[in-house]
Amino acid sequence: MYHDGTVSVALLPLMKRVSASRVLRACRFEKSLDFPVSMLTGMSTDLGFRCSCCGQEHDGLPFGYGTVAPAYWNEDLEDSSGNVLGDEHCVIGGEHFFIRARLILPIEDSENDFEWEVWVSLSKSNFDRATELWTSPERVQEPPYFGWLSTELPTYESTTLNLKTKLHSQPVGVRPTVELEPTDHPLAVEQRTGITLARVQAIAEQVLHPRR
Repeated sequence: MYHDGTVSVALLPLMKRVSASRVLRACRFEKSLDFPVSMLTGMSTDLGFRCSCCGQEHDGLPFGYGTVAPAYWNEDLEDSSGNVLGDEHCVIGGEHFFIRARLILPIEDSENDFEWEVWVSLSKSNFDRATELWTSPERVQEPPYFGWLSTELPTYESTTLNLKTKLHSQPVGVRPTVELEPTDHPLAVEQRTGITLARVQAIAEQVLHPRR
């Protein structure tokens, strides 16, 4: 992914339809710990900072993190029928459907935004519609798709899993954006009101030194 959220269309093949499977039963997901967040390429600045956890100087302050899979994916699913993990789409058990997206937080004291790269669970009909239009310029005319946030983000005391979202389609080559339901969850509040560079540094420190 590039700094502006674009991705190479060549890397976005449409998902092949998968046959229904009973590998997982509905609503019986278990969260995987195999995919911690990592810094997004091109999403850092020249701002250095001294880490309050380890005391070391770091050359760049990351402005974005993401995961390669939804929280419910694990490597044991790879060889089972009905499970597919791609760069932009994921299907589990032939009945749970996910799309990779961008959850953007404005930064009050910076010209840049902070970005969480997340996965959102969609209904089958919305997932089929989104993939059908994946390479069509007309997709920007789509109404937002309802979905559930399916990435467990660090630094928040309350889980970020299953927050209600709206998924907004973007021009071809740009990942969708996520709009959270305007609740009092800390992540939803940060999306509405913005964060500071001090908060960006605090996120970096907690990602570098995760709590056990």
